[in-house]
Amino acid sequence: MVSAQISQPTGKPIHNHVLLPLQHPNVISLDDVDLDFSDIFGPAQVFSSENVAVSETNGFIYEEPAVIYSRSHSFVGPTNYVSQSLKLSKLTPCENEHLLELVEGDSGETKDLLEEATLETVVTGKSEVHADVSIPRSVGLDDFEVLKVVGKGAFAKVYQVRKIGTSEILAMKVMRKDKILEKDHAEYMKTERDVLTKIDHPFVVRLRYSFQTKHRLYLVLDFVNGGHLFFQLHRQGLFREDLARIYTAEIVSAVSHLHSNGIMHRDLKPENILLDADGHVLLTDFGLAKQFDENTRSNSLCGTIEYMAPEIVLGKGHDKVADWWSVGVLLYEMLTGKPPFVGGHRQKVQQKIIKDKIKLPAFLSSDAHSLLKGLLHKEASKRLGSGIRGCEEIKCHKWFRSLNWKKLEAREIQPSFCPQVSGKLCVANFEEQWTSMPLLDSPAASPKSGENPFKGFSYVRPTVEE
Repeated sequence: MVSAQISQPTGKPIHNHVLLPLQHPNVISLDDVDLDFSDIFGPAQVFSSENVAVSETNGFIYEEPAVIYSRSHSFVGPTNYVSQSLKLSKLTPCENEHLLELVEGDSGETKDLLEEATLETVVTGKSEVHADVSIPRSVGLDDFEVLKVVGKGAFAKVYQVRKIGTSEILAMKVMRKDKILEKDHAEYMKTERDVLTKIDHPFVVRLRYSFQTKHRLYLVLDFVNGGHLFFQLHRQGLFREDLARIYTAEIVSAVSHLHSNGIMHRDLKPENILLDADGHVLLTDFGLAKQFDENTRSNSLCGTIEYMAPEIVLGKGHDKVADWWSVGVLLYEMLTGKPPFVGGHRQKVQQKIIKDKIKLPAFLSSDAHSLLKGLLHKEASKRLGSGIRGCEEIKCHKWFRSLNWKKLEAREIQPSFCPQVSGKLCVANFEEQWTSMPLLDSPAASPKSGENPFKGFSYVRPTVEE
């Protein structure tokens, strides 16, 4: 669950074929918003104050919204909107403090890793993987060279690594067991591994290996270096409808495949969508995913606040249809620069999700308005994709009429935008706050001791087995 906070624009030239509109829309004044939420949403942005024409039609408000550059983190909570027992200070304070300490190279985690490295050198002289009892050791830390830090989240850090003896560049997601068990999230981490072993889709990142040491879990995935969708969205401003159409269609295709395999993602947001070097999207981060059958309803309060469906916020029980709400929020953000409901503390955002009308920019096409209304219907049973035809209701919507879905899923439709990638090692599309982090806290092996609480975690993708 990697979060993103984007630094200020670096002056990179803007690509006109990506932007919509060419002139940035007027920015709404947020003078009436209580911006005391920096611990969750990041520092408040300074907005200009201009008059914006607003009209209301058929229950939807039409205006030109502001661009938002930071947002809250993914979380799992035991309560819903009605209960106030989950305090803001309990969501991600350790993550933010850890990030500062790690950047300074003086954190408890760094000390832990250095101690492990000392044990590795003095006691064993090599990496020693805490292997599953029933599964022989296939890969371990000895098989990878750590190159760069490329991401960090509440329970994990992501590294760019090279598989030793090959030219393969991969991504290694490292999760601390103590942090996972402290939050009682072991089942979420095991589910992420299980989901990734089951899914093979052109728009979902592939798991190559998984293994563990005494203190950490490791997922090794394809390295996708076009950056997070959020990173590119911030760089480019707004996406034109023709580009957003391809991205949305690829996301719909991936989510449909998940649902057909009994999996709901539950944390769809731009930070969990990567772009490859060809400009295609890849869904990643299945830490909050849930396996389900058609009668399954979950009552967990989980996800990222701005992308939560109303039924999740209310704790009424949710199913896979909640993912289609998140797809609607993603589309809205690609076309306007921000999610439809933002601003204020957590409860205020939740109130907006439940009660407020969607503000639809007038510069969008009528077909885009129609699709957004369908996906962002507050009543789950009336939401587009909830009917008997499921995802076909979305794929057959008139906004997608120009798309050939078979060609799309064969990756034969090329997006009009490609990230600037200078080779397999390129990390230019990842935040410098991550890539500049020292590798003192890179993954280190741990000696075996005690009981293994994650049996069955090891995995080697059959196509890469040596």
